[in-house]
Amino acid sequence: MTATLDESAAKPARGPKPILDGKRGPGVQFAVYFGVIAPLVALAAAVPFAWGWGLTWVDVGLFVFFYAFTGLGITVSFHRHFTHGSFKAKPWLRVVMAIAGSMALQGPVITWVADHRRHHAFSDKEGDPHSPWLFGTTPLAIAKGFWHAHMGWLFDRDVSNAERFAPDLLKDKAIVRVDKLFGLWTALSFVLPALLGGLITWSWWGALTAFFWAGLVRACVLHHVTWSVNSICHMIGERPFAARDRSANFWPLAIFSFGESWHNLHHADPTSARHGVKRGQIDISARMIWIFEKLGWAYNVRWPTPARLQKLSAANR
Repeated sequence: MTATLDESAAKPARGPKPILDGKRGPGVQFAVYFGVIAPLVALAAAVPFAWGWGLTWVDVGLFVFFYAFTGLGITVSFHRHFTHGSFKAKPWLRVVMAIAGSMALQGPVITWVADHRRHHAFSDKEGDPHSPWLFGTTPLAIAKGFWHAHMGWLFDRDVSNAERFAPDLLKDKAIVRVDKLFGLWTALSFVLPALLGGLITWSWWGALTAFFWAGLVRACVLHHVTWSVNSICHMIGERPFAARDRSANFWPLAIFSFGESWHNLHHADPTSARHGVKRGQIDISARMIWIFEKLGWAYNVRWPTPARLQKLSAANR
């Protein structure tokens, strides 16, 4: 009997793994602060910088290219592919997409996915890492909630438990390798624009301005567009589909977010590869997935069907 009790006590407790996996260390926390604040300072300096020294077409072109590359790395890669499995991809494309998303400077792929899956598991409820509705509905509480959902939550030291929320990625050796090299992708996100700017203009000044516009400012703009989906798209907008939370569509962000701001359908049907499903709803991310599918790089794409959309329609609830 004693042996049986000892063996039973040695077995791990049943049930789901903990939501959190400790706290960030001081080094990682400093990196988060720097990664958020440095691009923001650059954005604040952008207007006087442009006024005093100008903004060249090379800077604009590099900004657009790196914004699209890293932005789609978040929306198509981190979000629709790795987090929700909206489509399957060839191994080489998975690695390229993971690198592109990492260069958006929003955290390593496994950390990002764990946070976002946790968000969906507890959307707009206790446990959601960035809901704007955790503090009440008074004007002050809403203001506090907006700040928390938009960027305040980034400064919390809690770490989402990847063993609970991203066990599939922890088993993928290629993705784990990309995740561990996040520092390299961060450096490349700034070095490549500067290198290209310098080579195209054949000047150190061209390298510096490209680093500023296509590196720092681009990162800041993309940060705040992404974070606006967390904040604005859970506060205001249309809700044509029945979801368990307050997710909403906010059309002004549609192009800049590559279709992510059609957020209501996404929460109603998280695995859908297309978020903008109604007439006129531009969804650049869905178009990119469509191109991957046509090229044979993506397969088993979960496109929404009329029957599925009709079932999810808020009018039927």
